[in-house]
Amino acid sequence: MVTVGKRQRLSIALFLAASALLASCSSYRPAPKAFHEATIQPYRVDSGDRLRVTVFDQKDLTNTYSVDQAGYVAFPLIGSVAARGRTIQELEGQIATQLQKGFLRNPDVSIEVDRYRSIFVMGEVGQPGQYTYVPGMTVQNAIALAGGYTPRALQANADVTRKINGEILTGRVLISNPVLAGDTIYVRERLF
Repeated sequence: MVTVGKRQRLSIALFLAASALLASCSSYRPAPKAFHEATIQPYRVDSGDRLRVTVFDQKDLTNTYSVDQAGYVAFPLIGSVAARGRTIQELEGQIATQLQKGFLRNPDVSIEVDRYRSIFVMGEVGQPGQYTYVPGMTVQNAIALAGGYTPRALQANADVTRKINGEILTGRVLISNPVLAGDTIYVRERLF
């Protein structure tokens, strides 16, 4: 019969704790370059956005339209318009081109975002949930909206999940980094 001494049990416990700590560190992924570049690119429309479309001298066409889950805007006369992934200027041109095909001579279309798609804040915050995005928002602002940190929260940085060019990426960022509409922010628990 093999007996394990106090010193060996302590060594085994320390080894297991160190292994667990290293395993949690191995999941760390700094934000990729494309992640940061997305914050300086023109805004791209996606599901959940609500757009204010103005067609000058056409009161019946000027209205607020939502981008549906499939990424389309249902627009009078021309039907469904693909909006997902397009900039505001690209979408203006697309709607104007479609209206020019037999409906209006020289349509002048202007679009502005009436309401951005939501952000989500999860993890060690007071009130995890869905919140309204505001241009210029930082991770710290989003955490404040979600009731601030819990006593167990790691406050130096957060994990942000973002859709870039149709690909979902997650990276660890400082709380001073900007947030984009549609981002999911996860505040981790500190180890000690």
